[in-house]
Amino acid sequence: MIRKIVHIDQDKCDGCGLCVPSCAEGAIKIVDGKAQIAADNLCDGLGACLGECPQDAITIIEREADEFDEIAVEKHLGAQGGAPAGHGHGHGGGHGGGHGHGHGHGHGGGGCPGSRVQSFAPAPSAAAPAPGSVQSQLAQWPVQLHLVPVTAPYFKDAELLITADCVPFAYANYHQDFLAGKAVVVGCPKLDDNNAYLTKLTELFRVSGIKGITVLRMEVPCCGGIVMAARQALAASGMEIPFREVTISIRGEIVER
Repeated sequence: MIRKIVHIDQDKCDGCGLCVPSCAEGAIKIVDGKAQIAADNLCDGLGACLGECPQDAITIIEREADEFDEIAVEKHLGAQGGAPAGHGHGHGGGHGGGHGHGHGHGHGGGGCPGSRVQSFAPAPSAAAPAPGSVQSQLAQWPVQLHLVPVTAPYFKDAELLITADCVPFAYANYHQDFLAGKAVVVGCPKLDDNNAYLTKLTELFRVSGIKGITVLRMEVPCCGGIVMAARQALAASGMEIPFREVTISIRGEIVER
């Protein structure tokens, strides 16, 4: 079948391996100092690895390829050192071959334990918290936009907080004022590939059941990229989801709400 699939330019690839953990299916491996697709049926063609290559060696192309095989991915990830729990795909328009895939792997990041999908209750408040102490409101893992599977259970019927990654450093009460009760994804539009963000967010909005979106950005001009990607993704997804933008100054003040 003709479908979209990752292509790695062997002339550009320097074998750094940064793309390997970004692939939730474990489809990329390093062979003889170069990144390669382990097997066509392991690659979903969504391109979560696109923004991870400093040599721009990774692109999405359309070619004859075996169909993406969820069962083969399960077996492959299991053979890498851990049977993934909760791996699942949501199919709905958008990609070559008439299907799109959203992923909920128990071991995201190509089997990397540090990227395993987890949902949990926020840290409980202590009986007698120290004066000025702040309790974490994080209820999921991972949080990086490149790493989250679009069908992770914590996105279902959730309010989504899209956070530019400098915001929690600038805004002191980030957890209580913004993160509490929300699912979160984090990214930097200046350092990352905004086209990859657009692709990932479009699929996330389309398949996850998100019921509200808040984009939390810094006041610096480059941070507008994450808002632009979110708005374009919402339009491309065809979904009607309430959207809010909040801007934080570099001194930690809300300047627009």
